Amino acid sequence: MPPMDSPRLVAPPFDRRAWPMDGRLDYWSAPDGWPVRRYRLGTGARGRMLVLGGRGDMIEKYLEVIQHWAARGWAVTSFDWRGQGGSGRLTDDLLCGHIEDFGQWIADLNAFAADWRAQGEGPAVMVAHSMGGHLLLRALLEGMVAPDAAVTVAPMMGVHSAPLPRWLAVAIAETMCASGFGRKQAWTQKEESERQRRMRQKRLTHDPDRYADELWWREHSRDVALGSPSWRWVEQALHSTHRLATRPGLERISVPLLMLAAENDQLVSTPAIRRTAARIPGARLHVYGHEAAHEILRELDLVRLDALARIDGFLDEVAPR
Repeated sequence: MPPMDSPRLVAPPFDRRAWPMDGRLDYWSAPDGWPVRRYRLGTGARGRMLVLGGRGDMIEKYLEVIQHWAARGWAVTSFDWRGQGGSGRLTDDLLCGHIEDFGQWIADLNAFAADWRAQGEGPAVMVAHSMGGHLLLRALLEGMVAPDAAVTVAPMMGVHSAPLPRWLAVAIAETMCASGFGRKQAWTQKEESERQRRMRQKRLTHDPDRYADELWWREHSRDVALGSPSWRWVEQALHSTHRLATRPGLERISVPLLMLAAENDQLVSTPAIRRTAARIPGARLHVYGHEAAHEILRELDLVRLDALARIDGFLDEVAPR
């Protein structure tokens, strides 16, 4: 694997604020009829790849890496989780990131993945970021047909609740839900404040330009914009991550797995990621230092291209064409 200072790690030019001309954007219908926005790009000569975003994400944030993998021959598919991006909303507050039960997303993923796997032959792999990584591992644990290989990037195996201890965060979330506030935003995301915007950017990425891309898409496609999670999402995240951490089952996951994390991640727990990697047989873990924040695939090129090289090398080894 080339080191991060290798001159070979040079990003090709790509317009991050435009859809690639040869991609296809449409909707997939969930078993209950819910329209889930889907994007597909690439020929599939290398195989098929499913890219899963995190909480609050939309497909537009990952066009750059989707194009990277499509250029390597993958038929890349991505979708917006129910209730975010272009897949509608679950409350009257269009900026509230809500779900009643993470099980709904697991059901969507199972059904989507079954359709996706039936669309072609060759290696089938999944790459999942943050909440998507958590949902992927939980789906595998609960019986989803495993892909030929999987990659989780800063997977949400534990949620930072600081300065509150976890038990207090759980108690507050449960109280707010029981009091009728489950569908309300848990906090306010004041991005009109330059200071707040800068603080959020530093939690996500060291690259102000890629962070600005996200804001650009939100301004130019207001229907994909999303703000803070609901209290129910917070409650579900705290309980779902705790169940994965404390109950047996991760040891049964046999899919070849690469996990990438950032030591100073301020959104998800890197110690929890380390513990998860230690429990999954054969899982490989690489942890970046201070050079990376939460969105490793949207970091400065020094980190981002290194992460892509690690992922590509891993997939070439464990899921050859």
